[in-house]
Amino acid sequence: MARIAPPARPTLARRAALALTRRMFGRTLEPSAVAAHHGGAFWSDMASEGLLLRSSHHLPDTLRDLVVHRVSVVVGCPWCIDFGAMLALRTGLTAERILAVPDYAGSALFDDLEKRAMAFADAATATPPTVTDEQVARLRDDLGDAGLVELAHLVALENKRSRLNHALGITAQGFTDSTVCELPSGASAS
Repeated sequence: MARIAPPARPTLARRAALALTRRMFGRTLEPSAVAAHHGGAFWSDMASEGLLLRSSHHLPDTLRDLVVHRVSVVVGCPWCIDFGAMLALRTGLTAERILAVPDYAGSALFDDLEKRAMAFADAATATPPTVTDEQVARLRDDLGDAGLVELAHLVALENKRSRLNHALGITAQGFTDSTVCELPSGASAS
């Protein structure tokens, strides 16, 4: 249960937007429901997430999902791990690969590019960030400018999502099996 309950009666427009997410994902997304307390935060997130879903992607879906999941694991956001795993399974990532993300560096389940992208996610998520010019140059060679910008954007966006959900105490909603969305040892739930 979140630290703040969703508003008892959001505005008609916010209820309509929440109904859309319920139709898309089978239930109301708790972060959106809680955000309905603040119109600017709510609409900013809805517009941003909607545009991101519909924009053209320069990165393969699998790479996008791995990087987003990695940030969720590093920050320790149970909701993001749960929801992200569901989305990743929908786009074809296997449960085995999702479960290997916490220990990606030593895993044979990931190729060199995937490992470097997750290492970039680690470096960009660190406080303070530790991204190096070499990391950027190598990823830029593989992904191009647009791909690198998309990668950095996804890492920053998932940091925002994970940290906001963590601060508000939003936990997993049961989108995936608990073994797939389990927090790795050492990570703390809200």
